[in-house]
Amino acid sequence: MNTKKTEYSILELALVPKGGTIKKTLNNSLALAKVAETSNYKRYWFAEHHNAEHIGSSATSILIGYVAENTNSLRIGSGGIMLPNHSPLIIAEQFGTLAHLYPDRIDLGLGRAPGTDPQTARAIRSDFMKAAHSFPKEIEKIQQYFSLENKSAKVRATIAEGTDVPLYILGSSTDSAHLAAAKGLPYAFASHFASTHLHNSLRIYEQEFKASEFLEKPYTMAGVNVFVADTNEEAEKLFTTVIRMFVGVLTGAKDPLQPPSPMTEELKGMYNHPSVHQMLKYSFVGSKESVKKQTKVFLEETGVDELIAVATMYSVEDRIKSTQLFGEIMTEINQEKPAYSYNA
Repeated sequence: MNTKKTEYSILELALVPKGGTIKKTLNNSLALAKVAETSNYKRYWFAEHHNAEHIGSSATSILIGYVAENTNSLRIGSGGIMLPNHSPLIIAEQFGTLAHLYPDRIDLGLGRAPGTDPQTARAIRSDFMKAAHSFPKEIEKIQQYFSLENKSAKVRATIAEGTDVPLYILGSSTDSAHLAAAKGLPYAFASHFASTHLHNSLRIYEQEFKASEFLEKPYTMAGVNVFVADTNEEAEKLFTTVIRMFVGVLTGAKDPLQPPSPMTEELKGMYNHPSVHQMLKYSFVGSKESVKKQTKVFLEETGVDELIAVATMYSVEDRIKSTQLFGEIMTEINQEKPAYSYNA
């Protein structure tokens, strides 16, 4: 029997709703982080996206500082920094600075994807493809810059040396699982939109994991979409916003988040389209009781150490309520652990 506590966290994209502003959206991100802190969430991560009119999480490290400054205990980090977009030296300096300002609270999640379209990726960094292929070596550079041993090097990120900034490998395919296992780093899978390879990637990571100075045993995290409301019907209504968003992603539409509406047969048809349904497979939608059951099934199937909740909702008030209710759900699940086992 495995009675481990399951941590729970939030991934924030700072999505701008129809009629909203960037300023208000970023302020709402902070408001949600404060609620997450009081609801015992472990961490609050910002994603990195570019050339996306209705996404506010572009300057990830700045947003991390903004939220860290206005919270107290919540771990704040990147989910993730898309490393091929950046110089490892600059990232080490940025996160080393954050670590001095907010000690023992900063996480550095690293991904390989550009977080944008190919043309924008080339505008960010002309040698993006070369950097993407060199992702494992780029990670090693960051680790070197953070190490105390780098004090004797000619090129240093002096502000980063010796700071405690845990690294996490992010991914949506088996490639990232092999890499995280080989480097002995914690592994976060983007199953909130890329569900296909979740189980295989977790299996590869756990089987191939090599203990390192950073981590003694495997640590897995999985992204899930979470929509909790007072009733199943109300939660399904909130979920219509994300259905429309993912249909827009697949069709090339670039609209802001749309307000929720009753779940119609047309919307059900959109959701059940194979492409949409596959992307949103790991979505927990319903009342507190219903989402608790869905969450327990997922934990039984995966045995992950941590859930990263994503809530693409039009209203910040609805997000706050869902966040509070999911915090209650996870507290109850963890309290039930002595009589609750995983099929890890």
